[in-house]
Amino acid sequence: MHYPTDISLLFDATRKVIELSARLSAEEGMSDWRQHAYNVRHLKRHLRAAQSTKHSKARSEAQKEINDERVITAHATYLEVAQGYLDKARATMANTVVCGVEHLAARIEIETFITHADRQIDQTKRRVILGETIPHAEKVFSVFETHTEWISKGKAGVPVELGLRVCVMEDQHRFVLHHRVMEKQTDDQVTVAMVKETKQRFADLEACSFDKGFHSPANQQELQAHLKLVALPRKGKLSQQAQAVESAEDFVKARRQHSAVESAINALEVHGLDRCPDHGIRGFKRYVALAVVARNIHRIGAILREQENRRAKRKTRYADRDMPHKLAA
Repeated sequence: MHYPTDISLLFDATRKVIELSARLSAEEGMSDWRQHAYNVRHLKRHLRAAQSTKHSKARSEAQKEINDERVITAHATYLEVAQGYLDKARATMANTVVCGVEHLAARIEIETFITHADRQIDQTKRRVILGETIPHAEKVFSVFETHTEWISKGKAGVPVELGLRVCVMEDQHRFVLHHRVMEKQTDDQVTVAMVKETKQRFADLEACSFDKGFHSPANQQELQAHLKLVALPRKGKLSQQAQAVESAEDFVKARRQHSAVESAINALEVHGLDRCPDHGIRGFKRYVALAVVARNIHRIGAILREQENRRAKRKTRYADRDMPHKLAA
């Protein structure tokens, strides 16, 4: 997945419209899109021309106006070319007759990408030509995987990631007990649900440690009804009562053990969650579940290997201890 911008997403959508329309046209024996490869290159040249223009940092007002006009002209030309190909695709579909499920599916796919392209044209006009700020809720970061979210991590080197958050619940033996794919949710919105769902499967769950991101006053209060120990650090300056709670021995011990979950996150990435090759939100959720299963199976194997190594060491130790007696005999 590339870095998403309005004009690059428009290129993705329009390119798919051209390619799918050319395929549909060929199946119908029409020659409307015989130069579809050239059409894609033509569209890309205008994309590059728009990308090469940047808002000026010049101090002169006259130079600023000239540069701003160049940006607007390049983007307007690009949008006009893209709109022309979309209109041509609509005409192609109007001249074809639905005959069969595969034909219908192809038309639906073309219409889906046309809808994506229309949205990107509208947002580009509003942002570049009209100078509006596009609300975050209206933005789409992939025309192929529309569930993709913009995740601001705030970490050095990786300030932003594209994908979906996944919350995991790990026990003291490093098994993943439960997980949830978070669609348009934050950590504090899934805290109580994760505990409730995990307790339905594992009734012995009595203590749990969280990051500060899971904190909210409501979560602090509601979790007390489900857990004997809630190691959920509060945000901001602590009151004397909160300081006393977070300084307690059990709380501190649980917080120290919490860092082990980072190894689980890394292990899940190793077992497939670094990049998801499946398509759609259902494919994403299925892939996450399979990665969790793979991680737990790997953990079982590690435990069995440790037990086998201990048994082998005991046999070697006992053999060494009995050796002098056999030599003396």
